[in-house]
Amino acid sequence: MSAGLIVMDAAAVRARLTIADCIPLMREAMTALSSGRVEQHLRSFLSVGEGRTFALMPAASADGFGAKLVSVYQDRDNPGRRRHQGLVVLFDPESGAPVFVGDAEEITRIRTAAASAAATDALARPDAQVLAVIGTGAQAQAHLEAMAAVRPLTEARVWGRDGEGARRFAGAMQERFGFAVRSCATVETAVRDADLICTVTASRDPILQGGWVKPGAHVNLVGSSGPHAAEADADLVAASRFIVDHREHVLAHGGEFLRARQAGRVTDDHVAAEIGEIHAGRSGRLSPSDITLYKSLGHAVQDLAAAAWLLSCERTARHG
Repeated sequence: MSAGLIVMDAAAVRARLTIADCIPLMREAMTALSSGRVEQHLRSFLSVGEGRTFALMPAASADGFGAKLVSVYQDRDNPGRRRHQGLVVLFDPESGAPVFVGDAEEITRIRTAAASAAATDALARPDAQVLAVIGTGAQAQAHLEAMAAVRPLTEARVWGRDGEGARRFAGAMQERFGFAVRSCATVETAVRDADLICTVTASRDPILQGGWVKPGAHVNLVGSSGPHAAEADADLVAASRFIVDHREHVLAHGGEFLRARQAGRVTDDHVAAEIGEIHAGRSGRLSPSDITLYKSLGHAVQDLAAAAWLLSCERTARHG
């Protein structure tokens, strides 16, 4: 390996990069993507077994060029859980040399929640205080932290398939964050009257219904990252002001949108904007009663932005 190559495992990434650090990085990365300053292709998927996928996500930006190589494995004993394991590789744009390799699972955990936080800050009502998180995995914990970074939360509700596990999760999160966190027996109970809703599950079929979401709420759909899975139903997609992380990707791989379109509930024109356009100044929420929905698929430009920041910090720490 090159002497200039920096390699960071999950512990090193976690020690260096916080969600708070990452929020402005994601805001800038998505603005660059929407403005055409990033070259990025559609991700490619290769099936490597039932419930197992290998994905390649390449991009080139001002930070350099590279890719995320990631395996997505569903837990066969627990269908509600899956892991994203792999590497983020960054190349120097001047020399073409690889300069950084980092743990993709930890980078993904942090940058995904940070991107949701940036979107929530731009789209949610300023008075949003009650959060519902659907899921109890690593992204659920990261999203609790991320939402608390952009809104003054007074209460969070969580739902998970394992009721006892959800109760333990809620207790641990309340102890960590200091505001009330309670588990709910159903998704409907969790999301009714919630100001913010984050879905972070491995569900193949909708578990969130539009009829449960109150006017004025903001929703982050995060768990589904391929065309054959959807966490929310067509009613919610149709009723929402639908904001995407990247239009081309969502029209090809956004499971919730594709199901709603196939059902004749929406057309491609239903995509109101990309989040990068909102960050650049385009109107997001048009009315206090809008249901704003941010569809997150995740993008290599986000991984590369986080990698470049980690590389810069590590170089500074080593050389001053």
